[in-house]
Amino acid sequence: MTGTNGTNGASSGDILIEIEDLWKTYQMGAEEIHALRGVSFKIERGSYVAIMGPSGSGKSTMMNLIGCLDTPSKGKYMLNNRLVSEMDDDELAHIRNKEIGFVFQTFNLLPRASALHNVELPLIYNGTPANERKERAMKALQAVELGERIYHRPNELSGGQRQRVAIARALVNNPSLILADEPTGNLDSATSYEIMALFDSLHARGNTIVLVTHEPDIALHAHRIIRLLDGQISTDELTPKTAPVTS
Repeated sequence: MTGTNGTNGASSGDILIEIEDLWKTYQMGAEEIHALRGVSFKIERGSYVAIMGPSGSGKSTMMNLIGCLDTPSKGKYMLNNRLVSEMDDDELAHIRNKEIGFVFQTFNLLPRASALHNVELPLIYNGTPANERKERAMKALQAVELGERIYHRPNELSGGQRQRVAIARALVNNPSLILADEPTGNLDSATSYEIMALFDSLHARGNTIVLVTHEPDIALHAHRIIRLLDGQISTDELTPKTAPVTS
């Protein structure tokens, strides 16, 4: 099924993300740049969605809005039944900490901190007691198969292991949404496959994943692909499940 009305794959069930007529406009001198122009779509809880588009399509702007790193110029954004498009900076910071787990291309780890401490950071920011922090961080690292590397610093880990630490950090608060921005962009092809297999596993456990990527083979791990062009949705289609590769 293909459509451009933004409801593909979310006609029923528990809606986690609802975006309606979303605009983002930047003022460049006397000129207005419309990075997003009236975008609408819904994403169900438990979905695995990729957002794609060429440079300048609006996908990075969309990621920033979904991640509550920026606010729209116009339109409605509901996340987990909360109207985040009208929240102030403090409220958005709370949503980012509690509701969204971020995975970035560049990992964004503290270089002098252990894997365990890097994963604990979101819990430190929200005041979780030390004993509970350590226990939850260790469980998150075990979930990404890094239980034996918890005291290693980033420079003692491979690129794939660093990204696993970043994914564990994204998981530690049990967020409503995992938002991944080009998560394999700094990895070789073999490591990229391992990381995407991990995302497949996390989705199978019930996590909602939104993946921003320009790589078609990475996007095909998702069950739905929303393509942006010139700030609007060009296609919104369901994809066949990616079959596991066997040797």
